[in-house]
Amino acid sequence: MGLLLKVILPLMGLGLAVYFYSAPENFNEEMLRGKRVIVTGASSGIGEQMAYHLARMGAHVLVTARTEAKLQKVVERCRELGAASARFVSGSMEDTAFAEEVVKEAENTWGGLDMLILNHIGHSYFNYFDGDVDHIRKLLETNFLSYVAMTVTALPMLKESEGNIVVVSSVAGKAPGPFAAPYSATKFALDGFFSSLRHEFIIENVNVSITLCILGYIDTDNAMQAVSHAIKVAPSPKEECALEIIRSGALRQHELHYPPGIVNGMLLLRGQEPGLRLQRFLFDRKKKGEGAAP
Repeated sequence: MGLLLKVILPLMGLGLAVYFYSAPENFNEEMLRGKRVIVTGASSGIGEQMAYHLARMGAHVLVTARTEAKLQKVVERCRELGAASARFVSGSMEDTAFAEEVVKEAENTWGGLDMLILNHIGHSYFNYFDGDVDHIRKLLETNFLSYVAMTVTALPMLKESEGNIVVVSSVAGKAPGPFAAPYSATKFALDGFFSSLRHEFIIENVNVSITLCILGYIDTDNAMQAVSHAIKVAPSPKEECALEIIRSGALRQHELHYPPGIVNGMLLLRGQEPGLRLQRFLFDRKKKGEGAAP
């Protein structure tokens, strides 16, 4: 297992990173200057850091999350960092009508949209599945259906601008592990829907890119509180993760795997005995707690 983590996984990660990170042009921050961008789940964590990166790049930024006070601070900081403009809309994505409202705000303010970054998640737990079907239904509303609603509403503007849809997902939506069944289900739904939609865009010559971001363990407050007691690997920095998400979207990549070593290793070994052994190593099954899944 030590050889697997220290040698084999990094090599596999490097190989797949070369494949997924390959793009027809190099990333330049000027690519985002003046672009009109929505970032959801932006009051903290990865979403907050994406807003700051975009502000430094001179983008127009519209952020949304539940907590108005936190969003006000994020918007103030974005303006300090040089955003072309910064504003917020607060509310809950449990209501798909609110998801549509956010996009309409961008249309009314900017007259269009260049990039839609879908990053929000609902509260879940890190424990054995307790049979609560209502929890799964509620989580699907936030983690999946609101993504679809925002995409449908934003699509006419994105077609006009030949823009980008960036979907922040998780390795739990590609390689299922224990203690996250409801959360994992919603992330698999994102992969299925947006990967299929991408194929339809290609068939219909719709020049709107879809980037699916497959993330591992990131040092956000929610993830640390939920799983730091159970996952043995060190988390990756949210600041770097946020920049890689923006980069992959701007370069119109199909997928981002971050951090590439562990994520690609888990994807290659999923369902196989080495993969199951890797999961047992990464998760301490005797220590479980509740909180938001990573």
